[in-house]
Amino acid sequence: MPAERRTPVPRRRLLPSARRRPVLALDLGSSRTRVLLADRGRVVDVPTAELSGDGDADPVLRGAVVDAGAAGRLLARVIGPRLARADRPVVSVASPVLGGPAYRAAARAAVQVLRPHAVVTVPAARAVARSAAADLSCPLLVVDIGARLSEVVLLDDGAVVDAHHAALGTEDLDEGATPVQLASVIASMTAMTVRHDSTSAAREALRRGPLLAGGGVLRPGVVEALTERLDTSARIAAGPHTAAVRGAAALLRDPAPATRPTLGGRSAAGGFSPLPAR
Repeated sequence: MPAERRTPVPRRRLLPSARRRPVLALDLGSSRTRVLLADRGRVVDVPTAELSGDGDADPVLRGAVVDAGAAGRLLARVIGPRLARADRPVVSVASPVLGGPAYRAAARAAVQVLRPHAVVTVPAARAVARSAAADLSCPLLVVDIGARLSEVVLLDDGAVVDAHHAALGTEDLDEGATPVQLASVIASMTAMTVRHDSTSAAREALRRGPLLAGGGVLRPGVVEALTERLDTSARIAAGPHTAAVRGAAALLRDPAPATRPTLGGRSAAGGFSPLPAR
């Protein structure tokens, strides 16, 4: 009698985070760098600056990693002592949606100083949505107001379908811009998103109210000015300044798959630029 032939059961493919390696999430911003070691649950928040021969270097400017070497030295100084010598962490990097391949490549280069087992980049808007446990079965507008960069991103079925950014943020408020000016630029980007959308997704997302994140949400007058110009309510992510890094860690542990194609490198910035300091 021939031996019974058994159909092999395919092995379940594990995420890198399931392989007992340290899991680390990173938000490398123009003003602040935030790191979350998932097993410790605490966000390390430090200025994005590194000493060089000429003084402090700015590794990140307006959402672009301009000095990967300096960024790497910053990560080595801040994170290195928190890892065991033999650790090969899995790193999730929250990236500006319109940062494109250049940002992702530079961020990956900076992270190599930590000898990572794997590096995953995720759109910051998706990370924010995950951190806020947003319902991604409905279209969602994510507004991320950073120190030197603000983004308006439309998610549909969890995928990025449109995005706009402006080189304007909270540090510009310190240099003479007003919350009303910042809100007006963000409202203009939101209006562009609605105009560019051939479906009803953007209008539905705006009607439901955008999800706000980033340190700019904590600045007095910004949220009030923005909701007035958008003529809608808004939801604020818990801990808005750390929402991206916490969401990046959550996506690495348990990714929420997008069911639609993601935005493919198209810049929709619309020519916005920083307001001059007065």
